[in-house]
Amino acid sequence: MAWMNGRTASAVRLLFLFVLAALVAGAIGVAAAQAPQFTPRDEEPEQFPDAPGREETFYTCTACHNFTLVAQQGMSRERWDRTLDLMNERHGMPKLEGKDRAIVLDYLARVFAEQAPAERGWQNPFLKN
Repeated sequence: MAWMNGRTASAVRLLFLFVLAALVAGAIGVAAAQAPQFTPRDEEPEQFPDAPGREETFYTCTACHNFTLVAQQGMSRERWDRTLDLMNERHGMPKLEGKDRAIVLDYLARVFAEQAPAERGWQNPFLKN
């Protein structure tokens, strides 16, 4: 840029930066337009097994995450109890105490109880009695 005076060189640099910024903004816009959009699925308590405490449990859990996440778990009552403690300690969930905690734990332990692991793969028939 030796052939340009200081003012012209500054104008060229400014123009270059403007064009570069426009190209970057365009690239970001294209990338954002191509990114898959996350659409949360609406959930209602009625979508889950009917048992006492369903609504209380649903609304307690969905204050922070969807209920499908809960429905995918299978835990003993003791493990559900420890999970509620973990949610309190690590994630700031308001403490459930007394009757409210019992209602939620009863529902979780009854409806989303621990399941026996499914047998997988080939099983030797001679080892079974």
